[in-house]
Amino acid sequence: DTLVVTKLDRLARSLPDAREIADELTHRSVKLSLGGSVYDPNDAVGRLLFNVLAMVAEFESDLIRLRTTEGMKVAKAKGHLRGKQPKLTRRQEAHLVSLLQTGEYSTAEAAELFSVGRSTVYRAIQRQRAEDQAKADAAAS
Repeated sequence: DTLVVTKLDRLARSLPDAREIADELTHRSVKLSLGGSVYDPNDAVGRLLFNVLAMVAEFESDLIRLRTTEGMKVAKAKGHLRGKQPKLTRRQEAHLVSLLQTGEYSTAEAAELFSVGRSTVYRAIQRQRAEDQAKADAAAS
């Protein structure tokens, strides 16, 4: 039997994970076809090559992660990294919550009225409650 994998990073996330998979393959007497080359985990050279490739794959993964976090820091410093923008403005959110509190609209009707999902309505209610609680806590202090 042979396990076919196009790239090693698709098989394992880290070197210990790759070693565990290699041990399992050895236990089951399964060969590994990696990018067209077949590595036998029972063979010393096959194990060596597999471990070297696993180390390189983990190194590449670490480099990608490092570059991503550095890029995000630069974008955040420039003000370009803001995340997903809210569907409703604070004013719209306040209006939506007031309509729900009066009982004039149900959650589904309010969601349809503002062209948002029910989950957005629930989050608006949650934020309003958190703001009210924070104001009450500040007043009590």
